[in-house]
Amino acid sequence: MPHAGRTLPRPAPAGPPPRPRGRAAPSGRIAIVSASIGAGHDGAAAELARRLIADGFVVDRHDLLDLLPARFGRAVQEGYHRLLVRAPWAYQRIYAGTERAGGGGPVARALLRTAEGRVLGALHPSTGAVVSTYPAASRVLGNLRRSGRLGVPVLTYLTDFSVHPLWVADGVDVHLAAHAVPALQARAVGALDVRVSGPVADPRFRPCDRRGRLRARARFGLPPHSPLALLVAGSWGVGPVRQVAREVRDCGAAVPVVVCGRNETLAAQLRSDGIEHVYGWVDDMPGLMHASDVLVQNAGGLTSLEAFAAGLPVASYRCIPGHGLTNAAALDEAGAAVWIAHPADLKTVLNDLIDGPLGPERRAAGLALFARTADEGPAGEIARVARAGLRRTAAPPGAPHRRRTSRRLAATAVVACAVWAGAVGTAVATSYGEPGLVRAIGHGLDLDDFARHQGAHPQGRHS
Repeated sequence: MPHAGRTLPRPAPAGPPPRPRGRAAPSGRIAIVSASIGAGHDGAAAELARRLIADGFVVDRHDLLDLLPARFGRAVQEGYHRLLVRAPWAYQRIYAGTERAGGGGPVARALLRTAEGRVLGALHPSTGAVVSTYPAASRVLGNLRRSGRLGVPVLTYLTDFSVHPLWVADGVDVHLAAHAVPALQARAVGALDVRVSGPVADPRFRPCDRRGRLRARARFGLPPHSPLALLVAGSWGVGPVRQVAREVRDCGAAVPVVVCGRNETLAAQLRSDGIEHVYGWVDDMPGLMHASDVLVQNAGGLTSLEAFAAGLPVASYRCIPGHGLTNAAALDEAGAAVWIAHPADLKTVLNDLIDGPLGPERRAAGLALFARTADEGPAGEIARVARAGLRRTAAPPGAPHRRRTSRRLAATAVVACAVWAGAVGTAVATSYGEPGLVRAIGHGLDLDDFARHQGAHPQGRHS
């Protein structure tokens, strides 16, 4: 079934397109590779595409999950979702472990190698630049670029405010950051050309006046004069949302307005808890932000950037493991959002954001992220790189590519192990607890010996 992340428009199916090699001429066609893991990566890709199309480019969008072999992308998506919902502590262990190690392990590297040919085959022959909005896509594209199989510039748009080492891949020409804080983190883990270009958000996210605020409240049936705290938890509605909603209500600082995304179970639970204003998937998120006084979020992704653009102060609270915690710390360091680390501070901080001096300070800092003109934003930077091209020396003949038999064997082993991890690992986590899962993953996914026997080598300096 088509979805927002698939290729739009599809290239003409006249056989596999030729691979761009060497230094290609600047082109008016750009490919964006994202992944339908949640909605943030696709949301950033959609807004970049809209701006580039308005600038005269033809844009092809691809979902990396569609380009993994044997429809394995959906298994990855489902496994990640289950891990966040049923075993968040395990996700934190994995996130922290790969952060310390500087990137993914042999299973991840081997799986991404199986996608390289498919990604190349999906690119239109006249593509002049490729943009990634997802870490694994950056790894695939960086390896293709580094080996000489992809001869056009590759850019990574960092959708997160914190930069996990997986975001930075050898071979990527340019990394685009929303702020100096993620730019500094990207350089610290090895990115060479990092440019602070600001974030992207749909233009509907913009500040409104008091009359617009009252109209928005009337549309959603919200109380016209009570302070409102908008609670979001991504498209999947993950994290301790019920607990946060009750705490916001009980502390008396604001009336909670909760968006559950596609998590219908969560919406029903909140209504049973007596939370009055509960929504599922919301198409008019700009209007709901206009109606609210503060955003309380737990992941630090695209919704936070949209709130900044709308002039809504943001608080991070009871964040999800992994990127939720690191994004909260980075947003706090940048002065864009407040990280409420202790429940005892919830009421005081919310009151200060709604009626005190902290609100205008954070509102100004968030809006300042979008102070750049359209030509200076990330889409403008992508357009300049695509038109100018970037020179890169091709790999020496015979440098890349392992024998086909070895690649097939690696792919088979990876799929088997990864399916085991997604299907069995979650069951171990929920049935036996943390030690059982750690032992199971540690023994079952150690492919170092296999990689050595196959002549494999790390795909990036951080692996």
